[in-house]
Parts: sequence; structure tokens; C-alpha cells
Amino acid sequence: MTPRGIRNNNPGNLNFAHQPGAVLEPGPNARFARFPTAEAGLAALRDQLCRYITRDGIDTVAGIISKWAPPSENDTAAYIRGVAHSLGTEPDTQLGQPTPRLLTGLMNAIIRFENGQNPYGSLVTRVAGNIPSSAGHGAAA
Repeated sequence: MTPRGIRNNNPGNLNFAHQPGAVLEPGPNARFARFPTAEAGLAALRDQLCRYITRDGIDTVAGIISKWAPPSENDTAAYIRGVAHSLGTEPDTQLGQPTPRLLTGLMNAIIRFENGQNPYGSLVTRVAGNIPSSAGHGAAA
């Protein structure tokens, strides 16, 4: 069966929070957003990561994943280890401001952890390269 995040065009499994273009997924256990396209869901994932880093000052893998996937619902320690390993960094290393390279790495790792697969290929890199101006950097950052 196709993973929930992929079915919902929401590869980060973001909770529904009235994101632009999103609706609440259908079903009895509905809580996640459903986006009209994979690109829209990837953009929401990118934007949330940018908010954590720039707005909230959360710029370590441990900090980001602890907020993304709290221990009350996830094996957060394993998630942190997996993302840090994927990025080639330590969990508590400061990542700095969002760049296309950083966002691509974070997004790819989160997608794999959330869904057990990542069918998006270069679409992730393309979406990660369009950093919103509110994140403090343009697309060329």
C-alpha cells in the first residue's frame, strides 16, 4: 500500500493547519494535510523547515526533528540519528541558515523516514531551491 504521506501529497506528514491549498485528509483518523500536488506538499515541507530555522531559531538536526516528530508519537532518537547520518553531521551541530543544499538534505531524509521511500527524485532539489524570501534568502542562496 502507498504510504499515507505520499497518498496525501504530504511527504513530510504535516498536520493539517490550514496551509494554503491544503485540506484535511479524509478518513476516521484524519489529522494530516492533503495537498493538491506533490510539489505543493514538498513546498509546505520546505516552508516549515525554513520557519523552524529562521523564525524559531531551531538550527540543529536534534532540535528540528524533536519538534517535527515528538517522542510522544515517534522514535525521535532514531529519527534524529538517521537524519544526522544522512546529512553527514552530528545531531547538535548548528546547520546555519536555509540553503538549497541543506533543505534538499533535510527534506530527502525526512521523506524517507516518514514514508519508508522517496519517489520524488529531482523534484525535491527543485522545490528546495525556491527558498521563500521570508526565510532571509532568495532562491540563489
